[in-house]
Amino acid sequence: MLSFLVHWAVQAVALYVAARLVRGIQLSSDTTLVIAALVIGLVNATVRPVLTLLSLPLTILTLGLFYLVVNGACLMLAAALVPGFQVQGCVPAILGALVMSLVGWALHAVLPARPRP
Repeated sequence: MLSFLVHWAVQAVALYVAARLVRGIQLSSDTTLVIAALVIGLVNATVRPVLTLLSLPLTILTLGLFYLVVNGACLMLAAALVPGFQVQGCVPAILGALVMSLVGWALHAVLPARPRP
């Protein structure tokens, strides 16, 4: 349960950083940020694997770069589901997904893999 909360917090921080750095991503409040982070996690757990499988030939052809488009599409889907969270276009979605991936990677590298009792 603690690892879920840590991952959720990492997603929220990554989304906050993406909203601050990428023009075209807006969050109306802190509550929207927390809800959007939860919805992004749910979309990444359910929809992204299907999109990844369907786009596998194109991802291989582009040497993995199309995976950024898949992540951007998931970010746009989450924005469509959460009121107060807006992504205005494909380019901000892809850039936001890239920023979120980099921030998430950096935070997970710093945080311990398993909390110690």
